[in-house]
Amino acid sequence: MRLTPEVGDRIAGRYLLREPIGKGGMGVVWLAWDELLHRRVAVKCARTDDARATQRLTREARNAGRLHHPGIVPVFDIVIEAETCWIVSSQIADALAKSHSEGVVHGDVTPENVLVTVDGVARLTDFGISRALCSEVTRTTATTGGFRGKPRYVAPEVARGGAGDAKSDVFSLGASLFMAVEGQSPYGEFENLMGYLAKACEGHVERPHRAGQLTEPLIAMLEVEPRNRPDAAEAEELLRGVPGLREKGEREFGEPSERTQPEDDARSAPPDTPTASLLRPPRALPPPLRHPLTISGTALVVALIVVGLLFFYGPWSSDSPDTAPAGALGDPRTADPCALLDAAALSRFGDTQVDPDYGELDRCDVLVLKGNAEEIAAVEVNFSNELREFDAGVPTRRVGNVEVASLARDGDECRRFISTPDRMQIIVVGERHAAPAPDPCALADAATDHAVSVLDRGPVPRRRSAWPADALARLDACALLDAASLKRVPGLGTRPSERGFGDWNCEWESPDGGGTAFVDLEFTRDNDLEDNGQRAVVAGTTAYVEPEEEGDDSCVVLTPHRTYTNALGDHTVELVLLTVSGQERSRTQLCGTAKSLSATAVRNIARSLPETPGK
Repeated sequence: MRLTPEVGDRIAGRYLLREPIGKGGMGVVWLAWDELLHRRVAVKCARTDDARATQRLTREARNAGRLHHPGIVPVFDIVIEAETCWIVSSQIADALAKSHSEGVVHGDVTPENVLVTVDGVARLTDFGISRALCSEVTRTTATTGGFRGKPRYVAPEVARGGAGDAKSDVFSLGASLFMAVEGQSPYGEFENLMGYLAKACEGHVERPHRAGQLTEPLIAMLEVEPRNRPDAAEAEELLRGVPGLREKGEREFGEPSERTQPEDDARSAPPDTPTASLLRPPRALPPPLRHPLTISGTALVVALIVVGLLFFYGPWSSDSPDTAPAGALGDPRTADPCALLDAAALSRFGDTQVDPDYGELDRCDVLVLKGNAEEIAAVEVNFSNELREFDAGVPTRRVGNVEVASLARDGDECRRFISTPDRMQIIVVGERHAAPAPDPCALADAATDHAVSVLDRGPVPRRRSAWPADALARLDACALLDAASLKRVPGLGTRPSERGFGDWNCEWESPDGGGTAFVDLEFTRDNDLEDNGQRAVVAGTTAYVEPEEEGDDSCVVLTPHRTYTNALGDHTVELVLLTVSGQERSRTQLCGTAKSLSATAVRNIARSLPETPGK
């Protein structure tokens, strides 16, 4: 046998090579004809230049061969000839669910490993880096010195050195579907593969803009935290929830028809008619298909991208929610401030790290660290529903649909204001916290340039996932205090004087505007509340009281609502911050009123949201 196979060669005296139908890093896949059983097969040709390579390919054949299911590409044979290993399989597709139920993780779910038949059936192939969960020692990049899988589709936990598991396969499936919809990786576009790995390690996943009714399933499958990510069966339920998908899936993948039986297919079609082609990641929107595909019920969930469905529910659908112009901020509750920041773009200032869960709910930070992980500077992005105007002395510039105002440095802080076409504002703040630290205006300018480049391509990207059911973000802060409770503050008006961004902040003040009385209720986040004032019990919850925190005539109460671990593994407290100010009132009176109003707010939250786990 020659070292380079050609059309017409026979493998093991039985498999007649017809044509190559794809290739990858571990070999070339040929369409072949099994002259013994008269059926078409896919034959993978892989060079085995050492014993370890042979062992790896044998493992691939063994792991795929143990999976018997209509959605799994079965392995019929493995042939070792000289320095070449041939793995023989059919056109019958696989599904990840079956693979996982048999204890096998695929480890390389990508568009390149999805075969699509002329009948529009998608099938998973290439178990080249698969592993049996119970029979192999877990290997990581630290022990192997290399990286397994394709960086554009790799799950964050794998990029960080983890071995990967069934949840990692689900992420890679979501990333492959994202590629089919958006024309790029969920990590963005980079010339160097290390760019994708850097984004994966940071857990920075972009939100789909063109997915239409597939948006929520995609977001769920691309959750950064594996424990929050659906397994294959749960992903199936999400995908079946897309209108029209259940009917399509059952019609396409219900009871096997004669047309889909491999024996009938082999007899009815000539051997030189290919029945599979590799589905490759598109660089732009894919053209209409002659044979529309669907997402197979179990097969897609578990494993396969059915491109045809995208033509019903994809970016070109009139139902797509992303109709806002470039630069627009859009729906406040779904706009993602972290999507406007790029830690890698700020790495010239030092080690950088995204902090997505500190402070206001519309805020995201990038921290600048020095060698010992001490925070020396930061960039903050947050949103405002008030359009601040500037006089002629403030430099401004127009970029596409947005306008950028650059304020002069104020001590260790520097601010940039990006005005959006929907008359809202994005505020970028550069801060230095310790010496030596970068210039805060240089930080602010670098972050603003990146944000503007994102806004030049479209509206502010949406958050990667919906707020949890028990999150304060689902509430209107102004609805938590009624007129009767507000009358506890003498001279205070009972109508909100100002609503904050997303209705996550509400203010009430004296009707005359004289400042004799003021109440502010805000949803915010912190890492720890232990150092915030005096402990007090508010509506059965341990709260923290800070007299005179906002001036001599003020009292602040911080009441925890829920605690969780964010995408970086940091402990995070979501809380209600309530401030009361009033002239000619004692500190005891002010703090008593602040605790009473906080208790009212907490009770109204409990009536509005599910019980907070672990509270």
